[in-house]
Amino acid sequence: MCGRTSCHLPRDVLTRACAYHDRQGQQRLPEWRDPDKYYPSYNKSPQSSSPVLLSRLHFEKGADSSERIIAPMRWGLVPSWFKEDDPSKLRFNTTNCRSDTIMEKQSFKVPLGKGRRCVVLADGFYEWQRCQGTSQRQPYFIYFPQVKTEKSASIGAVSSPEDWEKVWDNWRLLTMAGIFDCWEPPEGGDSLYSFTIITVDSCKGLNDIHHRMPAILDGEEAVSKWLDFGEVSTQEALKLIHPTENITFHPVSTVVNNSRNNTLECLVPVNLLVKKELKASGSSQKMLQWLATKSPKKEGPKIPQKEESGVPLWSSQFLQKPFPTKRGRTGLLEQWLKQEKEEEPVAEEPVAKRPHSQ
Repeated sequence: MCGRTSCHLPRDVLTRACAYHDRQGQQRLPEWRDPDKYYPSYNKSPQSSSPVLLSRLHFEKGADSSERIIAPMRWGLVPSWFKEDDPSKLRFNTTNCRSDTIMEKQSFKVPLGKGRRCVVLADGFYEWQRCQGTSQRQPYFIYFPQVKTEKSASIGAVSSPEDWEKVWDNWRLLTMAGIFDCWEPPEGGDSLYSFTIITVDSCKGLNDIHHRMPAILDGEEAVSKWLDFGEVSTQEALKLIHPTENITFHPVSTVVNNSRNNTLECLVPVNLLVKKELKASGSSQKMLQWLATKSPKKEGPKIPQKEESGVPLWSSQFLQKPFPTKRGRTGLLEQWLKQEKEEEPVAEEPVAKRPHSQ
């Protein structure tokens, strides 16, 4: 799924990051529609406004469908046929749209049939890994692998927010496939443009974090085909909707858990290898001592050192990916409990059992 994104770039930087070639091969920058409605944020959630790319033909009849516009839209599609006077009264969730049911639900099938395809822009998106056996969830920031630039090459590992800012030199935006619609208030008023993000099964690289991911359009050709509804049919465009392995990620602070937190700390990498030292209770210490003496010692396999690649050190490729904690050694625990029982002294006379206090 996709329920939180970051899109913090200033408007002019975001525009340059969306440079493209039109049908004649000319390099162009997309024009803005309602630019004052764009609010950069490190922590965008549903119901907020996010920038999307779409064809100019949606707004200007006779325009070249390969020409693009950037427009801020509400995240969470409000169908054009919705009859209430307040979009918040919509009783079903349209933040995401599953690719396998996209042609079954009228909320998505109707606008898709009208060619209302868009590309949702973001620095990246956040996803939470549920840690087995606990109620905690570890957030990750997920994005396209970035090309090392002159600025990012000089920083090495990110150690401060100031260093992280240098990473955004020539950042490649994440481009996610979406559907948009236009809702007209029954009593009159301004039209509301809103969108949903299409989701697919996760790729192998992300499956340990979450089983769903956004449908990411990887490359200029895929983006062009998805947007150009004047030349590319719906059936042809849907062939672009599939998981991609060209993705990377790193763990981030739980500060991002609260959508009200809009700071750089939301997406700066954190080191999960630094673990808190827990104090064991008396019984736990005894069990740990027993396990230390009874369990066979195993030497860990030697891990060959990877050669330095062209990816900055802040990439997740240089971070150890944590997996959900596995519950194990049940047999050893049972053996320890059995041994404790056998070591108890046998009383000569039966003694009334006292209630066990915890």
